[in-house]
Amino acid sequence: MTVSKGARALQRGVGSRWRVYPSYRTSGVEWLGEVPEGWEVRPLKRCVSFAGGGTPSTDVTDYWGGNIPWVSPKDMGPERLNTTQDSLTSEGLRNSPCRLVPAGSVLVVVRSGILKRTIPVAVAVTPVALNQDMKALLPGRAFDAEYLRLVVRGHPSVLLTLWRKQGATVESIEHECLANTPFPLPPRPEQRAIAGFLDRETARIDTLVERKESLPELLDEKRTALISRAVTTGLDPEVPMKDSGVEWLGEVPEEWEVVSLGSTLGRLVSGVSVNASNYPAAPGDVGVLKTSCVYGDRFNPSENKEVVPSDIARVACRVRANSLVISRMNTPDLVGACGFVEQSHPGLYLPDRLWQTQVRDAKRCCGRFLWYVVKSSPTKAMMRVLATGTSGSMKNLTQQAFSRIPTPLPPLPEQQAIAAYLDRETARIDTLKTKVQKAIDLLKEYRTALISAAVTGKIDVRGEVEEVVASAPPLFKVGTES
Repeated sequence: MTVSKGARALQRGVGSRWRVYPSYRTSGVEWLGEVPEGWEVRPLKRCVSFAGGGTPSTDVTDYWGGNIPWVSPKDMGPERLNTTQDSLTSEGLRNSPCRLVPAGSVLVVVRSGILKRTIPVAVAVTPVALNQDMKALLPGRAFDAEYLRLVVRGHPSVLLTLWRKQGATVESIEHECLANTPFPLPPRPEQRAIAGFLDRETARIDTLVERKESLPELLDEKRTALISRAVTTGLDPEVPMKDSGVEWLGEVPEEWEVVSLGSTLGRLVSGVSVNASNYPAAPGDVGVLKTSCVYGDRFNPSENKEVVPSDIARVACRVRANSLVISRMNTPDLVGACGFVEQSHPGLYLPDRLWQTQVRDAKRCCGRFLWYVVKSSPTKAMMRVLATGTSGSMKNLTQQAFSRIPTPLPPLPEQQAIAAYLDRETARIDTLKTKVQKAIDLLKEYRTALISAAVTGKIDVRGEVEEVVASAPPLFKVGTES
C-alpha cells in the first residue's frame, strides 16, 4: 500500500491513528500532492459556472429594503449565509448589474482588504444577489457545494498565492487564476461524506475555541481589578483605613496622602505633527510615534513611522527613559491610554497627540507606581469624564483636567513595593494569557489542517466515527472544562 507523505505528516502532527486510502497517485499539482486512486483533478472552470454582482443606485430608495438578500464582504462571517445587512427590492434587482444566484451557490469575496489574510467563503442557504466585490461559484453535478467550500476554507494561504491579482491597489482575486486552478474531485457521495465528517468535527473544535476565547477577556478583567485594588487600598488588607474625601476613591489606608496627579508628575509635553511614511523608522533614522504605541497601556516603540527628510528638523519631544507617555487625544475608550518608557529611544519623537512626563520628585514618587495609578479603573473613568470634544469619535484631555485628577499616594517604599508586586502579578497573568492565546491559535491551525487533510484525501474519513478532538494531543484539551 502506498501511503501519502501528507497523511504520515498529519499522523505525526496530531498524534492520532488516522486511516488512509488504500493507494494514492500523483495529482500533478504541487499544492495537492498525492490524491487517492479514483479521485479526479479538474480545473475549477470545468466544474462550476461563475456569477458576479453589482450595486444598484443608492440614490433610488425604491431599490433598497426589500426581501432579496444582497451580499457584500461585510456579510461573510458565517459558513452558511441566509441573512445580510442590506437587501434589494425586485425593482432594485431589475435595475442593477446583479442577478439572483440560487441557494447552494458558493460565495467568495474577490475584492477586499481581508484578502491579505484569508478568503471568506460561504454557501448561500437562500437565493441571493451579490455586490461587485463578490463572486458566486455555481456547482454543477460534479461538485457538492459544502465540499467545495471546505476545499477553499482549508487552503487560504495557497489559494491566495495562486489567485491574488498582482499590482492591484486593493487586494483582489484574478478571475482567470481562480477559474484555471485545479481542484480535487472525489466521487460525489464521498464529497458529501467528507463534508459531513468535517461539519461534526470542526463544530467540536469551534466549541472548544469559543470556550477558550472568553479566557483572555477574563484575565484582562482580573489584571484591571488587581491594579485598581492595589493602588487604592495597598497590599495589607488589615491596615487601618480613612475616608479619602474623594467620592470615587472611597477609603484609602490611613498613612496615605490624596494629592493631584499634577503634584506628582512634571510638566506634560507633546510633540508636533510631522509628515511621515507608512513604514517604521529603521535603526539610526528619525521616527515619530503613533498613538497606538500606548494601546493596551503598554509602551510599544515599534509603533512608529519614519519622518520624511524634509520634516526631520521639525520633530520635537524626544522619547526619554523613565517617563510616562499618555494619549491626550483619541477615541473615548482610548483617551488617557498610558505606557511606561523604561529606556530612552534615540531617534524616536512624540506626535502632537501624545504627552510625555516624568515624576516631579524621585524622593517622593515612584514612576512605575504612578503608571499603575493612571492605568487603574478609577483614574481611567475620571479621564473619560473630563475629556472634552464635540465629536463622539474623538475626545481631548487638557493638561489642566489631567493634572487635577486626585490620586492616592503612599509613602515611597510602599509605592515601590506595590509597583514590584504588580509587575510580578501582571506578568503572571500575561504569561497565562499568552499560553491561552497560543492554544487558541494551535486549535485553529489544527482545524485548518484537518479540513485540508480530509478534502485532499490525505486521510480517509469515509465512515469515520472516532472523535477527532478526543484523540487530539493534550495541548488541545487544556481548559476544556473552563
